[in-house]
Amino acid sequence: MVLLPVVVVGWAAVAGAVTLGLAPLSVLLSLAVLVAGFEAVYALHFSVERLGRYVQVFHEGLENTPGWETAAMSVGPALPGGGVDPLFTLVFCSTVILNFLLALPAPATVELGAIGMAHAAVIVRIVRARGAAMRQRTVELENFRAVSAGRSNRRDSTPIG
Repeated sequence: MVLLPVVVVGWAAVAGAVTLGLAPLSVLLSLAVLVAGFEAVYALHFSVERLGRYVQVFHEGLENTPGWETAAMSVGPALPGGGVDPLFTLVFCSTVILNFLLALPAPATVELGAIGMAHAAVIVRIVRARGAAMRQRTVELENFRAVSAGRSNRRDSTPIG
């Protein structure tokens, strides 16, 4: 939760420098700040989810009663409005689009095309990561249960990208 404002402030500072008259390709520097920030948020979320599924399988229910992780997982999907977006995809996609708008005064269409493709690739990455995060709980719960049962045939749950 603290990382998002730090990333946005860092991006705004770099993007502000870009608007002071640097070359149009310099928007790629502020885009790099957004990419690094998103990847950090994604890595944190992914690790916390993995830890939660580990706790759920290996440390809950030792007395055949569900614990915190099981209870939280069963209540989560039923929340009105779908709950929160732990990857802040709307915020990151919006700032990527705003970042691209900084490049619009670029005189060369080739430069603008390359900048646009880089920004589009980042948005695709964010959308794919969100999809992977949505599947992660189910996949990793199954994987940890398989490990717990001593089976070795498990599905891959590595992050996309």
